Amino acid sequence: MRLLIHFFTTLGVIAFLLLGVVGYQVQTQYQRFYPEAFGVYWRFAHVLLKTGSPAQASAWKVKVEDDVSLEDVEEAIKAVANEHNIKLVAELPLYKQVEAMQGKPSRFVKIFMFCDALTAAKILSYDDAFSANLPCGITLIEDKVGQYWLYAMNMDMMIYGGAALPEALKVDVIKIKEMVLDIMRRGAAGDF
Repeated sequence: MRLLIHFFTTLGVIAFLLLGVVGYQVQTQYQRFYPEAFGVYWRFAHVLLKTGSPAQASAWKVKVEDDVSLEDVEEAIKAVANEHNIKLVAELPLYKQVEAMQGKPSRFVKIFMFCDALTAAKILSYDDAFSANLPCGITLIEDKVGQYWLYAMNMDMMIYGGAALPEALKVDVIKIKEMVLDIMRRGAAGDF
């Protein structure tokens, strides 16, 4: 019995020491991160656990108002992007490709790709891996019940989710984030 008590006591001390070492390493590494990082990961985890979808957890989503036509949404998206001086580099009517390949109607999916070339160049000078997030895409999609939505990648993880970006780059990327959100909000309202 005494041997069992010593075994579990020793095991407890070892576990406590390991927890302390791991905690110290996490704390030391976490100090390089933005204070907002925990909130970004918390929101991601919350949505992921709620929906089971990493795509849902890493996207912004804005419902298109019921009284707004697709033409008005598209025109607003383009007008607001132009207002912000962010270039529309591609417009991909995915639904047309699907219809052509399947020979039957498909639900509406159109992807708008935007890029601020100078900001993109700064991002790539910082870290080539960010190229996976370029250009900024906004998708206009009809859901399975006929409601239209705008989706875009949630840029918060890119901005706040790791080691601090150089301040000038952070300012530029936040401007892009604000532009994308404005395009989505005003596009969904047909506000141009």
